Amino acid sequence: MQEVHGHCNDQIPGEETSLKKNVLGMGAAMLQKFAPVNNICEHVAGFHFYSGDIKRQVVAHHFCSVINEDFRQCLIYDSNEKKAKLIGVEYIISEKLYKTLPDDEARYWHSHIYEVKSGMLSCPHIPLIAEKEVMKELIHTYGKTIHLWQIDRGDKLPLGPPQLMMAFTEDSQVNWDLIKKRDEAYNTDSEERKADRADIPEPVKDLRADGWRITGKAVQFDVKEFPMSE
Repeated sequence: MQEVHGHCNDQIPGEETSLKKNVLGMGAAMLQKFAPVNNICEHVAGFHFYSGDIKRQVVAHHFCSVINEDFRQCLIYDSNEKKAKLIGVEYIISEKLYKTLPDDEARYWHSHIYEVKSGMLSCPHIPLIAEKEVMKELIHTYGKTIHLWQIDRGDKLPLGPPQLMMAFTEDSQVNWDLIKKRDEAYNTDSEERKADRADIPEPVKDLRADGWRITGKAVQFDVKEFPMSE
């Protein structure tokens, strides 16, 4: 399983960035607009597991843009460091939007109720009172998460097909050593957060989310070959 600081940027193949490229990058940064990236306003640290293999658990640092009251979109990295690996994306929608999804689509999404109530989700470096307000919103949301880089295998590049990820729904599923390492790394306390969030009302979950808990069957993407259209 991936450790909190299991990423190794020096293992990514390639030469060091040249001085010329650094200078050109700084020039571009001064002239170009980066509105989508600059709209990122939330850092939420959590954990995902591969749909169909709950033993493969990885840390996930979400850097999210709040597009409106019902929709967030997040870039997922393996850390919050400058050269962190971009390992995936997550779309987060409200209960209202989730209820509009057809059943075939709804099965790709997971709930955030347990993640919030357990204290495992955190917003590093902000006061608990502010973090709690974020959690009051997230507990009512659903996420669709796709990872592109299987860092737990030690892959040096993003190899293989995209992987659908899921979130935990109960204590027995969690590798608590990962939580402990995250807490130590960012000076957070999951138990303190769990106690602080005890008074957050727990919503009624749409049972189409986390469907593997009911059916015992996971969903994962498949690669297909077919003739090119002309």
